This record gives sequence, C-alpha cells and structure tokens, in this order.
Amino acid sequence: MPLYIKNKLFSQIAQEVKMTNSADHSMFPTATHDEQSAQNFIKTLRVFTTRKFHAGNNSILEQKVLSKHPKGICPPRKEMRETLKKETHNKWWSSMMRTTQEMLYDTVGPSVERQLPELIAKAKSLRGKIGSLKLNQDVIVPPYLSAVDMHCKPGSYQQEIVNDDVFAGAEFDRTFRLYSMGALGPYLDDMGYTLVAWMKNKFGETGPKRILDIGCTVGHSTLPYCDIFPNAEIYAIDVAATCLRYGHARAVALDKEVHFSQQNAECTDFSDGHFDLIVSHAILHETSRIAIRNIFKECYRLLADDGIMVHMDGISPDNPFEKYYSDWMSINNNEPFLGTVQDEDFLGICKAAGFKGNNVEIGKATTQFKMKDTEDSPVGSYLIVSGQK
Repeated sequence: MPLYIKNKLFSQIAQEVKMTNSADHSMFPTATHDEQSAQNFIKTLRVFTTRKFHAGNNSILEQKVLSKHPKGICPPRKEMRETLKKETHNKWWSSMMRTTQEMLYDTVGPSVERQLPELIAKAKSLRGKIGSLKLNQDVIVPPYLSAVDMHCKPGSYQQEIVNDDVFAGAEFDRTFRLYSMGALGPYLDDMGYTLVAWMKNKFGETGPKRILDIGCTVGHSTLPYCDIFPNAEIYAIDVAATCLRYGHARAVALDKEVHFSQQNAECTDFSDGHFDLIVSHAILHETSRIAIRNIFKECYRLLADDGIMVHMDGISPDNPFEKYYSDWMSINNNEPFLGTVQDEDFLGICKAAGFKGNNVEIGKATTQFKMKDTEDSPVGSYLIVSGQK
C-alpha cells in the first residue's frame, strides 16, 4: 500500500458516497460553501481509511494471527493488538484514523459555534410544542463519562459553553453524519429501525404502551418508535442537557412527540413497572462494568410484567476483524470501554438483574439500511442483548 493517495483512487472513493451533509429539519446547523467542502473532504478520507486502507490490517491479521488459531476461534484482543501495533501499515492507518476523527470536530465545531445564537433561539421557540423537555441540574454526570472527552470530542457531550446551550447536540448531529459515512440512513436512525425489526421477528407484533430509550443523546434512534408505535408514549433520557435541548427541538422540528428528561439510566425517577419496552442503542460500550449491571437492574425494575428490554450495540465479539477494530477504538478514539465490553458475560448480567435465563437472548441484528450509492458498501450488524420480565 503506497504511503500517499493517488488522485485517481481518491476520486473513485469520492464517487462512492454522497457528499452532502445536510438534513431537512429546521434545527440542523447549516454550513457555508467552504465549510461544506472541508467536511466533504474529511468524509471522503474517512471512507478511504476505514474501507480501503483498513483492508490491509485484515490481511495482516489473517496471516500473522488467525493462521495460528483453529478456524472459527477468535483470538484474544491483546494478541491481535500486540501484533498489529508493530506493523507499519497499521501505524499509518492508526494515524489517519485519529487525525480524521479530530478533523471532524475541527471542521464542524467552528461552523456550529458561528450560528449558535440562532440555534438556541430556534430551540427555545420550539420547546414544548410537541412532547416535553425536563432538565435537572442536580443530575451528576458519571465519572466514566466526565473523565474523558468521549470519541475525542472536545468537552465531550455534556459540556455547556453558554446558557441554554445546544452546541454539543447540534455538532453531534452534523459530525455523526460524517462519522457514519452515510451508513445509518438520512436521519441516522438505522439502529432504531433495526432494533424494532429484530424485536418484531423475535416477539411478534407487540404493541407497547410506554417505551423508554436510555442514553438517547439527540434522539436519532428514538424517533423511529414514534412512527412504528404511533399510539405509544415515547420517553428518552440522557445525562447531557445540551444534547437533550437540541434533541427535543429536533424532534419537534420533525413533528415527533417524545418526552425527554435529564436522568442517569442507573437510577431513574420513573415508577416500578412503568414501561412495556426499554431500549438502548450503543450505550453498552459507553458505560463502565459497574454501570452496565446497575442499568440492567434498573431496566428490570422499570419493566411491567412481560415487558421487554433490548440493548443494541455495534460490537461483534466473535468476529476477529471487528473485535480488533473495536479494541483499537477503545485505546485510540477515547472509548475506554469498547474493548472490555466485548468480554462481558451478558447472559450472566441479565440473570443477576432478575431476568430468567430462558427469557434472555444474546443475538445479532442486520442493519435495515442499505446504501444505494455504492454496491460495495458494508452491511452492518449489531449485537443484541434482550430480556423479558
């Protein structure tokens, strides 16, 4: 693999993804021509790095690690990590991955800050028109979130820089489009639709009356439940007030009724048995080992009899290539639990929380969204941890 990107190859990569980074709701932050151009470049470079360049790491794993193990056996994370970190190809790939991650925020952050007063005014004008927003300044951000800038995002997701701040939420809405490279759908809601599709296949056409999404951030994965279960009450919680302000305004702008509240999923203020369905989308790798166990116990308390809990996360502990990628992210992308979460005994965690073993399932779900602009776009899968009370 050459240490530079040939013009022809880079042009081919650019044509494989849609280069737009916009949405059709009024809360979405805009970008000038130059800002959009810079963001398009980062998106294209990330596609090249994660799809084309990363393929070299997979070849190294096959030759130097997987060949030493019986077929079908996933090697330990440490063995893969120690082998790959010595390889020049992996060093270059690692540098590009970390650099492009930081460049996401370098290109999007200033454009959002430029229009922050306008975004705050819009959020205020939309507040409470549909659904609700309940903030609690006494909520303490857990140390496993406050101790690090998650995903290398300056200030992480809870830092507030002005009164009534929506910066972190608005920036996330735009950077996540670049980060996901078009693989999560135009509204970044693939995980929500995928989780429901898996649930219906497993449990049939259930009709929950109350649904709770925990760790919702700005509600990308929350809003599909409004359409799929139009008669249900939809609740969403997170610890980051700035993301909740933006998420509520975004939901109103999209005409979706959701009740957002600032709460720690380890200990909520909802009453026992309040929900028929509790879901999460990619929070398992954002929480500590202790927090995961507390969250599962809280889910059991909050579920009504026969209620269903479904947690989804983008990890694949039995896939060596994905396992290495996640382990790399845990060390180099400020996601400290993304490595260790792959070693968790989720069946045991569910049982300890109160779920009976025959009502627990650890499985996989295949993404519902398929990119239409390229035939070789990856088809993603998610880990599913489900329990019924």
